[in-house]
Amino acid sequence: MKETGKINYVEMRSRNLEATKRFFGDAFGWSFIDYGPEYVAIQNAGLDGGFFKSDRVATTSNGSVLVVLYSSDLEATLDKVKQAGGKVVLDIFTFPGGRRFHFSDPSGNEYAVWSEGSKE
Repeated sequence: MKETGKINYVEMRSRNLEATKRFFGDAFGWSFIDYGPEYVAIQNAGLDGGFFKSDRVATTSNGSVLVVLYSSDLEATLDKVKQAGGKVVLDIFTFPGGRRFHFSDPSGNEYAVWSEGSKE
């Protein structure tokens, strides 16, 4: 449900929209709707959004917002990210309440994936 003042849509950068679609489709099962050569909307990602063509890169080191995805099986997701062509920026680490890792997509943009609890 759309509510005033609530986050409704997230737009992210992509140097190569086809590579971005392939990566997120393979790693996370997302699907896409093309809106011309410079924009693609995301489906099945948990939040509405899209990717726009840009030569810039979003990383925490350059002050970007970090998009964090959830996984019920962090190790399996890490493997899928690697197999799809993602690069691990920070390996799995713990924090109060869970564990996570950071990765970059084929365009070099940084994301994170987290899971609840700790690995026993």
